[in-house]
Amino acid sequence: MRRYLFGTGIIGVVTTGVTLLKSMREQEFTWRTAIAWLSWGLSLALAIGTINEVRRVRQGVVVEHDELAPEKKLLKKLR
Repeated sequence: MRRYLFGTGIIGVVTTGVTLLKSMREQEFTWRTAIAWLSWGLSLALAIGTINEVRRVRQGVVVEHDELAPEKKLLKKLR
C-alpha cells in the first residue's frame, strides 16, 4: 500500500491540489480557476487508474487495453 500512496503521480496530484487551495484564498473564482480544478480532477483520476492497473498487473491479471505490453507476453509463457 505504501508504494501506491507514495507514487509520483499521487504526490504530484496532492501538491497541485494544495497549490490550488492556497491560490483560492488569494484570488477570486474565474473560468481559469475552474479549468485548473478540472485539470486537477482529471490528473487525480489518471493517477488512481494507474495505481489500479499496476496493482492488477502485479497480481497477474492482464490489463485489456495493453496489447503490446511485455507483461502480457510473459504471462502467456507462464501459462
